[in-house]
Amino acid sequence: MSAQIKERAGDGPGTVESVNEVRLVGRISAAPEERVLPSGDSVWLFRVVVGRTGDRGRSRQTVDALECAAWSGRVRRSVAGWREGDVVEVTGALRRRFFQTAGGAASRVEVEVTGGRVIRRSESG
Repeated sequence: MSAQIKERAGDGPGTVESVNEVRLVGRISAAPEERVLPSGDSVWLFRVVVGRTGDRGRSRQTVDALECAAWSGRVRRSVAGWREGDVVEVTGALRRRFFQTAGGAASRVEVEVTGGRVIRRSESG
């Protein structure tokens, strides 16, 4: 997605509006897992494998495996029924999440899923 140019009062011409939108269509690489955090919050975690498109340059990698997290109740209920091999479409935004580990502070970038659906069920299962 590209940034949009918007005119806003007081901001002057050519102000750039930030956009953080993600849409993935790909295969679930392993069954989604529910994780209960120390806070008591629940999140479903899963990985979507998507083929690389466009000019890959010198990279020989043909796919990307992208970490996804479902926090809202509606999305968590949907993800709970997904299986390894299902082809899904997810929408959301990129987030960088910070957390503590035994080795100290850590972070990860993941897609915070706000919507999702199964496009095709896996043939196994």
